[in-house]
Amino acid sequence: MNYRHAFHAGNFADLVKHAALLQLLARGASDPAPLTVIDTHAGAGVYDLDSPEAQKSGEAAAGVGRLAEARDVPADLVRLLEAVSRLNGGGAARRYPGSPWLAAQALRRQDRYLGCELRPAEHAALGKALKPWSNAEAVCADGFALAAERCPRTGRVLVLIDPPFERGDDYAQVTRTVAAVQRKNPAAQVLIWLPLKDLETFDAFLRDLEDAVTAPILAAETRMRPLSDPLRMNGCALVLVGDTHGAQDSLERVCGWIAQILGEGGSARVYGL
Repeated sequence: MNYRHAFHAGNFADLVKHAALLQLLARGASDPAPLTVIDTHAGAGVYDLDSPEAQKSGEAAAGVGRLAEARDVPADLVRLLEAVSRLNGGGAARRYPGSPWLAAQALRRQDRYLGCELRPAEHAALGKALKPWSNAEAVCADGFALAAERCPRTGRVLVLIDPPFERGDDYAQVTRTVAAVQRKNPAAQVLIWLPLKDLETFDAFLRDLEDAVTAPILAAETRMRPLSDPLRMNGCALVLVGDTHGAQDSLERVCGWIAQILGEGGSARVYGL
């Protein structure tokens, strides 16, 4: 696979995904039961926004850069801004945290994080990013295969699925992984990130997912521009499977603000299935 997240770190899609992740972790923080977080495509953990890749794409400047300068940012996005600030020692955002760093710093001592990354170089970087946390583990393995295998049969679980969607079977792999996790632990939550190019591809995925699981499903679409070019990434979507209580209002605020403020004639839609 040729995908390199260094080009895209801190873009609008990261803001949607990471704000939602932090809100889910915060809502569960009052539950004393341990939480296991499994990240199927963890990446490097932390990204240099001064790198040639980030500078070439300009996506971070149009994403987290504009968010940091914006006024009237919804509280649901402030938690992410605070995390970015902590990573950068309170200074300008020169580094951006991926989901591994964000999850690890938000977890309690009794919780555990498992990040899967197949690329050797990114796996090595992931291990360094997670070094401060003894309850966080990086493995060089196929996250699709490992998610259900390492998912506890009981207890609180959050699985984050965020593949690059370069392979033709990625959508089917996501559906199979969610179904396998749900069979092993019906109480598990799964948060899925997907690109939004055209509605038919996304709607077909949702139909397949509905057929594969019986748990509640909440879908959130962030359309950064009209879906007129199916070859272009026109937005992104999040799909939450499992306990969706309390998530809809937050997702509406996050997706709506990002689409309207950072988008070009953007819009958002959050709905249950």
